[in-house]
Amino acid sequence: MRIVIAGGHGQIALRLERLLHARGDEVAGIIRRAEQAGDLLAAGAEPVVCDLEYVSLDELASRMEGADAAVFAAGAGPGSGVARKDTVDRAACSLFADAAEAAGVRRFIVVSALGARNAPEPRGSDSVFAAYLHAKAVADADVQARAGLDWTILRPGRLTNGQGTGLVTLAESTGGGAIPRDDVASVLAALLSEPGTAGRTLELIGGSVPVDKAVASLTA
Repeated sequence: MRIVIAGGHGQIALRLERLLHARGDEVAGIIRRAEQAGDLLAAGAEPVVCDLEYVSLDELASRMEGADAAVFAAGAGPGSGVARKDTVDRAACSLFADAAEAAGVRRFIVVSALGARNAPEPRGSDSVFAAYLHAKAVADADVQARAGLDWTILRPGRLTNGQGTGLVTLAESTGGGAIPRDDVASVLAALLSEPGTAGRTLELIGGSVPVDKAVASLTA
């Protein structure tokens, strides 16, 4: 399987690239800066330098041709303001979905956020975080409306860098909680192998169920 990952240098994406490479998949990671290429090569992924805030639809679609699946794991990241929450977390996700459709890549997974379910309007004292959740919610809704994609939206809880346990709670509604990035990557890898999860919007936090069983239970 060939998989293209947007936000290929992100913390979740690098973990996912290592997992996919280890199991024999062919992985390409879209990155904004050429100096990030070495980290992707070390993870077993092909670096594709392409700025999702400025690339044309045709160019992005050409980078995705021949892929079997696509994962949107990009984000404006810490320190970015309201404007980039919109241009990356919303607009780039929609553009990536457009490109997947244009390239004939049906399997499409979005890494969203738990709070996108009830995203507040971007105002008040925490306007940047609210703008982030709002951008994720709008991007999710755009993808959910696409009949041309076999989409799955994954909404992890608060992300940590602790060692993964391989034990999760994965459901349409989980309540609040934290989840190691290691386990998010493991769930993404499992979702890519389970087409029966298409059309599902799922929340993810730490729990007591092994990843493979948690994913398999969604289609039982």
